[in-house]
Amino acid sequence: MIDMLVRLYDLPDSAAMYDEVSKKGITLRRARAFEKHTVAAFAKEHFSPKWVSEVEVALSRQPITCYIATRDKQVLGFACYDTTMRGFFGPTGVSENARGLGLGKALLFKALEGIRDLGYAYAIIGGVGPREFYSKNCGAIEIPGSDPGTYTDLLP
Repeated sequence: MIDMLVRLYDLPDSAAMYDEVSKKGITLRRARAFEKHTVAAFAKEHFSPKWVSEVEVALSRQPITCYIATRDKQVLGFACYDTTMRGFFGPTGVSENARGLGLGKALLFKALEGIRDLGYAYAIIGGVGPREFYSKNCGAIEIPGSDPGTYTDLLP
């Protein structure tokens, strides 16, 4: 799966998007270290063991590199960065019952803004599945020759 590149200095203003999510009773925020077990359990229940590992790395960094969407003290989704490689976005996921609320895009922007705040001009979205989503929402472009990129000799 190919990698994509995002120009962080060219991201649109996200305030209105965050307001729309907030109006739905959803909080977007950086996860906290003492929530590591909760966010990792969410990733395990809804996604893959490899993503659990990456969530745990993100929640072990300072500052924490994982944003979450919550409502009524329940995790609805997450987005991480600086897990597999520095300057990389992902993994990210939203539970099936919370899809269509704009959380994927909102979490994407929270994480990309986090990478930008670290001083990066560009971010890499590694091993992209939904290319159109990233192209449409943050102007990501494919990086030629990046498949398999850093994702080689993967252990089970």
